[in-house]
Amino acid sequence: MKEINSIRIDPTIKRLLSYATSEEKIDEEYNKYICSPNRKLYSGGVSGEIISCIGVEIHNSRDGVIKHIAVLPKERGSGMGSSMIRFICKEHNLNSISAETDKDAVLFYANFGFRITSLGEKYPGVERFLCELDLR
Repeated sequence: MKEINSIRIDPTIKRLLSYATSEEKIDEEYNKYICSPNRKLYSGGVSGEIISCIGVEIHNSRDGVIKHIAVLPKERGSGMGSSMIRFICKEHNLNSISAETDKDAVLFYANFGFRITSLGEKYPGVERFLCELDLR
């Protein structure tokens, strides 16, 4: 895993972030990683090719919130998402980590061991879930 801190967004990172947020928000979200000291964005690769990214926000120095996580479609199911979460937890020595997600990704977090709580319909017709993992 490699920390991303380039002012110019790599086209692959832009594509990965498009899976995790709306197209209009990509540049704004990327800038938050570059400008905010408590936000970090990392990329993961295979043979020099970027295939994944994870963005985290650290609160109270030991509590992480996954803001974005994405793996290229052809690489999904290979364990890359799980290994990125393990990396973030270790790299930042976290006590806890959480994420908010939709029903498409909730099973991924449940299989990892996160506690899942429905937040109901946060947007019309879209149920959101809070996924939490205590690491202590």
